[in-house]
Amino acid sequence: MILQADRQWAGKRAVVLGVARQGVAVTRYLVNHGAHVVVSDLRRPEDLTSTLGELEGLGVPWVLGDHPFSLLDRADVLVLSGGVPVDAPIVVEATERGIALSNDSQMFLDACPAVTVGITGSAGKTTTTALVGEMARVAGEKVWVGGNIGRSMLPDLELIQPVDLVVTELSSFQLEIMTRGTHVAAILNLTPNHLDRHKTMEVYTAAKARLLQFQPTGGIAVLGQDGPGAWALAGQAKGRLRSFSQRQEVRDGAFLRDARLIVRDAAGEQIICTTDEVLLRGQHNLLNILAAGTIADSVGIPVEAMAEVARTFRGVEHRLEWVREQNGVNWYDDSIATAPERLVAALEAFDEPILLLAGGRDKMLPWADAAACIHRRVRVAVLFGESAELISRHLGEPAGKLERIVHVDTLERAVHAAATLAKPGEVILLSPGGTSFDAYADFVERGDHFKDLVRSL
Repeated sequence: MILQADRQWAGKRAVVLGVARQGVAVTRYLVNHGAHVVVSDLRRPEDLTSTLGELEGLGVPWVLGDHPFSLLDRADVLVLSGGVPVDAPIVVEATERGIALSNDSQMFLDACPAVTVGITGSAGKTTTTALVGEMARVAGEKVWVGGNIGRSMLPDLELIQPVDLVVTELSSFQLEIMTRGTHVAAILNLTPNHLDRHKTMEVYTAAKARLLQFQPTGGIAVLGQDGPGAWALAGQAKGRLRSFSQRQEVRDGAFLRDARLIVRDAAGEQIICTTDEVLLRGQHNLLNILAAGTIADSVGIPVEAMAEVARTFRGVEHRLEWVREQNGVNWYDDSIATAPERLVAALEAFDEPILLLAGGRDKMLPWADAAACIHRRVRVAVLFGESAELISRHLGEPAGKLERIVHVDTLERAVHAAATLAKPGEVILLSPGGTSFDAYADFVERGDHFKDLVRSL
């Protein structure tokens, strides 16, 4: 079945910038729906061997190593992968020529026949997306989960039915050019993040807010109420406004009272579970469950399904993921922590003494709060990657619980240093506080390498 929204691509000329996962999915989709596609990537052919192999047989021309403006001649649409900024010269030129911009999430939502849930925020969006998806599955719904969580949903379109439920994670990189919202739009929190890309907090916030601005009539907005960033957007909600909080009771949404996670609407209150029943570590994950409960309730998922997932869900890969125990030491992979704020949330999830592995590439974010938290909660800090010196400057001399700061150049050496220094009963935590791009393609590759190193000890 070809949806009416898909027919718009027949005969259109599309330029796809970036051939990572999103670019490959978009290219296949456009070719399959009759578009004439050219793919361009700044990387060299030898760096794209496996990716280009996925496009063989489609008859798609490639332009590699550059984005020449000539690509735009006669183009109808410029499709951006997540790594392509809107201030890239070719994107600016396309905008000046009046060429439409799009991405895989925009194209998916334009054609999706089912009820859609969009989840974004500075932290917790992947875990919350996974929780909502599991709650829907337990409730017996046919649910599709994807987006920024790791997979494009374009290949699913021809299988999705109007009675299904779609739960998609959306990043600021995707949202900044989108003109399509979701039936349930959740903005979990807004704190400084990706300022290396967006430059200012105002631009970053504006990208997230587009999820509300383009929401269909009659939609439901779900906003985190504990921080000023997300809740400040409440006035932009077009339909029903719901919220969630650990700090206060909310009128319509989910909250924490006397160690009970409660969801409330006009009909009354229901208890999801108690805090000691939740498997996930950390206060931030209680907040994720409250967010997921509010979203799930907004699409009619019963509290019994929410409770079962809250009591059994063990987390998403690379997010405070337990890797192994060796000689009385437990190793955890929190490679997703690409900002100092997320590092703090990870540290606060543990009562045990911690050996922290931190580093990577800085995103031009403030480190003062994270440095203070490291002094309070970490015994040994092992610093690696491009941002090691930056973090070290913020830490200064060892003080508080911090006994030692170790400098190494690679994650592999960081793992071996931590293994040598750890004592039984301690935790070794990879929670970098920076991106992976100084040494890895993404946080997944970094986390996978970490786990391989740990398991080989």
